Amino acid sequence: MEVMASHDDSSIERTPTGALPVVRPLLGWPVLVPRGGKWGDGVAAQLRTLGATPVIAPLINFAGALDPEALAAEFRALEAGRYEWLVITSATTVDVLVGHSVRVPETVRIAAVGETTAQALQLAGFSVDFTPSDASARGLVREWPAARVHGAVLVPQSDIAEPTLVSGLAELGVDARFVSAYRTVGVPAPAEVVSDIADGHIRALLVSSGSVARQIAAQFTVPDSTVVVCIGPRTAFDARDAGLTVHRIAEERSTLALVQALAEHAMHPDDTSPPVVS
Repeated sequence: MEVMASHDDSSIERTPTGALPVVRPLLGWPVLVPRGGKWGDGVAAQLRTLGATPVIAPLINFAGALDPEALAAEFRALEAGRYEWLVITSATTVDVLVGHSVRVPETVRIAAVGETTAQALQLAGFSVDFTPSDASARGLVREWPAARVHGAVLVPQSDIAEPTLVSGLAELGVDARFVSAYRTVGVPAPAEVVSDIADGHIRALLVSSGSVARQIAAQFTVPDSTVVVCIGPRTAFDARDAGLTVHRIAEERSTLALVQALAEHAMHPDDTSPPVVS
C-alpha cells in the first residue's frame, strides 16, 4: 500500500533517478497498536508500509465466560436447531465457537457484523448469510431482514457488550437472546510505553474498540499533541465519553480504513480529504 500525495520532504523517500518518489506520510511516527495477535501484526505491517514505527502493546485480552455452563447450554440449543439465526459481532466470538467445537445446523442462518468477522467465520468453515453494509450493531438492526426471520436469534457477545443489538432486535419483534461468550479484561501496558506516550514520543494512538479507549484513558496521560484515531463512529463516541480527544474516525470498521485515517490526518490535518491509495 503506497500513499501518493504532495507532502513535505521529510516524508519522501528518495528513489533511483527517473523513478517517482514514494511518499510515506507516517515516516518517523511511532504509533501505538493496542492489540496483539494477527490483528496487531496486520496493523503493524500496514503502518510500516507508510513509514511508521508500530509499537504493539495489547491493552485488552479475552478470558472465558463468567458462566460457562450457560454458554454451553445455549450452544447445545443452537446445535439442536432451537435457533433460526446466529448473530456474530467479532472474530473473538468465532474463536469461542471453534473452541467449543460448535456445529451450526444447515437450518441456522448466520449474520456477521463487519468484514473481519465475516472472514473469520468463513475461514472457520461457517457460511455467512447476511452482513450489513453498515458494520455496526445499529447498522445490523437497521438492515435486519425481518421478512426472513421468524424464530429465535442467538447473540453471543462479550460480557461488556452494549445492549444495542439485542434491544434493537427486540424492538423489531425479534426473540433475540444474549449470552456472554467471553470476558474482555484490561492488560497493563509496559512502563516504557506509558512513559513514551506521556512525553509525546508516541505520536499517534489507534483505538479499535470502546474497551481499548477506556484502557487508554485509564492507563495513560495523553498529550494534546498526540493524534487519536478511532475505528468507527461508535468507538469514537466511547473514546470521547472516556475523555479522549478524537482527531480522525475511520468510517469503515476495518484495519485498512483505520490506518488510512491516520495517514489522512498526517497529510491533511486540517481537512477531511482522503488519501489516494494504490
